[in-house]
Amino acid sequence: MHATFTGLHALDDRLPDWSLRGRAIEAAELRRLRQALDDSANPTIAQLRDNTLALDAELARAHVDVRLAEHDSSFFHARNPALWTGEAIFGVVSLMIRDFAPAAERLPAIAARLRAIPTFLGAMPEALTAAVPAQWIGRATRECAAAAGLFEHGLLAWLELHGVDAQAAAPVLAAAVPARAAFAQCATWLAALIPQAHASYAAGEALVATLLQRGHFCTDAPLALLEQALAELPVEQRKLNEMVTASHGSWEAVHDALAADHPSANEYYDTFTTRWNDCHRTAMQHDAVTWANWPIRYVPIPSWAQEFAPQLYWLFYRSPAPFDPYTVYEYLVTPIDATMPADEQERKLRAWNNSTITLNHVVHHGAVGHHVQNWHARHRATSRVGRIAATDCASRIAMFLGGSMAEGWACYATQLMEELGMLTPLEQLSEQHTRVRMLARAIVDIRLHLGLITFDEAVQYYCDVVGMPLEMATGETTKNSMFPCTAIMYWLGTSRILALRTQLQARQREAFSMRAFHDALLSRGAIPVPLVATLMTEPVA
Repeated sequence: MHATFTGLHALDDRLPDWSLRGRAIEAAELRRLRQALDDSANPTIAQLRDNTLALDAELARAHVDVRLAEHDSSFFHARNPALWTGEAIFGVVSLMIRDFAPAAERLPAIAARLRAIPTFLGAMPEALTAAVPAQWIGRATRECAAAAGLFEHGLLAWLELHGVDAQAAAPVLAAAVPARAAFAQCATWLAALIPQAHASYAAGEALVATLLQRGHFCTDAPLALLEQALAELPVEQRKLNEMVTASHGSWEAVHDALAADHPSANEYYDTFTTRWNDCHRTAMQHDAVTWANWPIRYVPIPSWAQEFAPQLYWLFYRSPAPFDPYTVYEYLVTPIDATMPADEQERKLRAWNNSTITLNHVVHHGAVGHHVQNWHARHRATSRVGRIAATDCASRIAMFLGGSMAEGWACYATQLMEELGMLTPLEQLSEQHTRVRMLARAIVDIRLHLGLITFDEAVQYYCDVVGMPLEMATGETTKNSMFPCTAIMYWLGTSRILALRTQLQARQREAFSMRAFHDALLSRGAIPVPLVATLMTEPVA
């Protein structure tokens, strides 16, 4: 699966083996690999900075350490059915959403993965050996329902869209029948699965420590990070409150103003391009970062997927596969047009307002944020691990250690565009609210996985501190609970980039170059920001 998403297609006809036996074999292989990645080398910071092989070896050791810690914790594949349903669905979808080869050449692999779904999902009941929390059961159940339609009506529409004739389509459609039956059987089993009252959402202190130290290369203890975030939160809240009071008087009024500030249905798609051009022009005028020509266009989610995407982990921007050919990246957005009923059109436009388009879908993802970072990782990264680590896969990125750079840079990029004067007053308000939310997510992440708060208390915290509606807060907490030390990577990466920039500006004074700093930061690809900061500040012998 990870191979398909990174553009290595030799295994496109397979799903992973997550059975008890398969997971045991995988763990044994990881332990052998870890032994081969000898710790005795103990490279110095200078060696990691100057020797890419030494750097990649250390990153490989860290990645295996994380994988083994996750396996030994029994937190992921041994208790989360949503990981299984997501893997099965996107094992097939990964072959449908990328035009890395003509559709006719992808059909055998699509059929093979559909045929593999019954065996894959059939191993789940025995492999789930730990108590399963209720929210994870609910998410997996919803995905089973979405898969039933996706692999019938959606698949038929995909085949028709790509001009596949009846004879060529027959093996795929035949393979989809037992696949749908497997999802139905999975849903039935999940419905009978009684959530355990004692099933904790906490990953535990040991796993949290490994994820922070080996995944993020962060030397701060979890409680020390929690203290930092708790200290920063009221500062950002006060700033937000001051901005709200000065502009609209209340957050409710700001929220209404943000929603009302949206393009018309006729202007909707053009707004993405216009704001992308504004972002590019701002970055170039200030010589902020190397931004090569890597074309992107905003298009509606394909018709065959529109009904099912909202129920799945369907990313609007999914990082371009490092090893696939690249022409123009198609960024998928919710379709809105003037033919829709007026009330539906207005509801969607209020959700996809100008601030959402600019901050999330242009700056953070499609422009100077993820897209530029992905270009640097693909074309300039000295680390081979950094080239692939942040590739979006079925449920999360390919390697956990890529997260603080990928998300840290993208969140930093929105702050940078505010600093450079691109954002409107409403967008500045929304960006300040995002900073509060980012800190709240870090706080919930640590507290939840150390067992300091319950799931319900985390939901209430989001409602009280961030102003999230209950449904959104529940969804956010569900994501936090499934992937420990993931929500924290946004704040951790952003804060460490800002601290590094301040340190180098003070050291270099007039010689400091924004573009040189950003290019150096991105030049190793998606590897942990705390590690890059050390590599960039360690004195040269």
